Parts: sequence; C-alpha cells; structure tokens
Amino acid sequence: MKNSNLSSLTTERRNEKTKQIHQAETFDILRIINEEDKKVAEAVEAVLPDVKIAVDYAVDSLKKGGRIIYIGAGTSGRLGVLDAAECPPTFSISPDTVRGLIAGGEKALFEAVEGAEDREELGMRDLKAIHLSNKDTVIGIAASGRTPYVHGALTYARKTGAKTISLTCNKQSAISKAAAHSIEVIVGPEVVAGSTRMKAATAHKMILNMISTTAMIQMGKVYENLMVDVNVSNEKLKQRAIRIIQAVTGAEQQTAEKTLESAEYHVKTAIIMLKTNTEAAVAQKLLKQAEGNIEKAISIHKGNA
Repeated sequence: MKNSNLSSLTTERRNEKTKQIHQAETFDILRIINEEDKKVAEAVEAVLPDVKIAVDYAVDSLKKGGRIIYIGAGTSGRLGVLDAAECPPTFSISPDTVRGLIAGGEKALFEAVEGAEDREELGMRDLKAIHLSNKDTVIGIAASGRTPYVHGALTYARKTGAKTISLTCNKQSAISKAAAHSIEVIVGPEVVAGSTRMKAATAHKMILNMISTTAMIQMGKVYENLMVDVNVSNEKLKQRAIRIIQAVTGAEQQTAEKTLESAEYHVKTAIIMLKTNTEAAVAQKLLKQAEGNIEKAISIHKGNA
C-alpha cells in the first residue's frame, strides 16, 4: 500500500476545467468552485444503495448495545469526530454511542500530526483502546482509500467480528478491500488538485450525516421530523423542546412548559403524557415498553385502555 501510485487516484488528478484558475477573478473562482460542488450531491445519490447497507449495519449494532465508530486521518478523521460530537446533544445519546477516532489523537483536530496516518498498527491500537467488540460498526474514512492507519483499523475490526464499512472517493481502493462493505463516492478531481478537503470532504460529510441521522430515526430518536430526543441542556434547547411538544400535541405554550418540567425535561415523556393524558411515571413505563418509540407507546396505551 505504501507503494501505491498516488497519481493514478481520481482524487489526485488535475481537473482540466480549473488549470487556469490562478488567473481568474474572484467571482469566477467562486463560480468554478460552485459548479464543481454541484457534482457532489449527484455522486452521493449514485451510492445511496451502499449507504443504506451502512445504515443497516449501524442500526443492528445500536439495537445490540453496540456503537458506531468512525476512524480516519486528517480531514477524514475530523469529519468523523464532528459527526460523532453532534449526536449526543441532537439525539440524547451517550457520547460513547457514536465515537470518532482520528490518527494522532485530539491534537490532530487542530493541526497536522506528521506520520500519524502512516502506521497501520496505530489504527488497531486506537480501536483496542476503546475495547472494540463484535457488536460495533466501524466506518473507516479516507478520501484516497489508501491511508495505512484506516486500513489497519478496518483489518483489525474485521478480525474481531465487528461490522466494517469503508468510505472513500476512489474505486477499488485498499480500504474497500479491507472492509466487509464499501462506499466509493466518486466526485472527480478537485478544483485544487489533491485538496480533498473540498469535494471529497463535502461528499463524506453528507454521507456521515445520512448514516447517523437515518440510524437515529430508525432507533425512534425522531418523531415526525422533530428532534424529540433533544437533550435539554440550556435555555435555547428548552425553548426548542417546548415548541416540539406544542407542535406534536397542540398544547398551549404554558401547558407544554409545565408538562416538560413534570417530565424532568424529557421531551418524549412530556409528549406521551399529553397524548395519553397520563402522569410521568405511566408515560415513562409506556416508552420503556415501546423501546423509546412514541408511536408504539401511544398504541400500547390505546390497547390497554
């Protein structure tokens, strides 16, 4: 893998449409970048069947008490850490449920850590450090598809029995072969040759959003299109929670706020209380029976009535 010919990779090729970009005016540079970015959504659309498989893996892991683990280097690693960090406040999950690992550790989030991505054993080491199990799903991210750190992580993860997915922007890559399932989103050469923080990173960000959000929807973390599992940790989120309760139940603002307080700021519980005209303890029991699914909880209550 170390001897792979980088120049043969799609992500490293020169973009014929941007060879004279250094001579362009500011607005024309922006237009060129925008035109290239338009291609990203179409490239993502082409791999939706592969993304669906990744979501199925992730949901299966979550239902078994496992985790979604992103692992990458550089921009790819940062994107995984970002998506993981945004899941707890959005869906009220433990920070351990969706994890992001980056070559070089926390320092690499802010500056390059030279050589961190070049050693396969470091990817294995970082997964061992979080006690990887066969219940987990590991998503290795590398625009080039050849990063040793990610390859080592996926190879180790597969040996442990964890579900493995590669996410890259090159066809038939090394990490695709290391994983049980691959997502190869081909966005073409970058505006600035080899700068995969551009189209490649945008495509990967879109796909990671899809995987985590769809998995959480499947786990009952969203009702209608509302974040009913939002973690009410500040005043802004409290007001959002009240609006969500009002939107779902039609309650007045004061009633929604009072019910949210009675539910100890658990939005789902408050919604069930108002939908079923029950106290918090009963609503909590219904939610537990329904494994956190609001619709099922309401159905159970109707069946018991």
